[in-house]
Amino acid sequence: MSKTGVLFGRLMRHILRSPDTIITVAMLPIAMMLLFVYVFGGAMKPSLGENVNYVSYMLPGILLIAIASGTSYTAFRMYEDREKGIFQRFASMPIPRSAALWAHVLTSLVSNMITVAIIFAVALLMGFRSSAGILEWLAAIGILALFTLTLTWVAVVPGITAKTIDGASAFSYPIIFLPFISSAFVPTETMPAAVRWFAENQPVTSIVNTVRALLNGQTVGSEIWVALAWCVGIGAAFWALAVRSYRGRGW
Repeated sequence: MSKTGVLFGRLMRHILRSPDTIITVAMLPIAMMLLFVYVFGGAMKPSLGENVNYVSYMLPGILLIAIASGTSYTAFRMYEDREKGIFQRFASMPIPRSAALWAHVLTSLVSNMITVAIIFAVALLMGFRSSAGILEWLAAIGILALFTLTLTWVAVVPGITAKTIDGASAFSYPIIFLPFISSAFVPTETMPAAVRWFAENQPVTSIVNTVRALLNGQTVGSEIWVALAWCVGIGAAFWALAVRSYRGRGW
């Protein structure tokens, strides 16, 4: 744990000395939020209902897009450490092999939670309001943190195995696109049958619905278990693949 803490501090110092990473990750989701609320928001009213606050409705989807974008920098940072020989250097020192890997994972979690906090602050200025209690807020943040860990383990694999810097971060593109084919911005009932089936049976929809219900103080129902199953299942699979890829490099 102490070695992981030291390496985590190293990575966080890099981010804090150059905060443009967090700013860049937050800027696009915030721009999308402004666009959807102030340009498309009026057109969404008939399908959502006049009493629905569109900022509150689409905020969970914006947060997932930000997290997906943020985890791509984990792959980027791991690729850079690999190409600069940092991992090989650590392997020659009295440091557990897993410490360098977990340092990147924890850095991703903390930096993405900072981005989430920034987006929440902007959403509040735009009119987002929550009737959730402290337990619902903690549950919502927990789901977002678990989603971050899941995507981070997905990011570790290309960070270790990619042959180019562009290939390392390319995994995030389809994940960023998934919220658009989900219940993040419009109800799935408005979609054509085939698109609706996909939207209702992909991971993002259950996660979005869970976070939205928690933030609005509504009953979550079985959606939370589906969301947890998706996150834990995908995270466990890519954790195993990441560890195998990491050990296969001989570090």
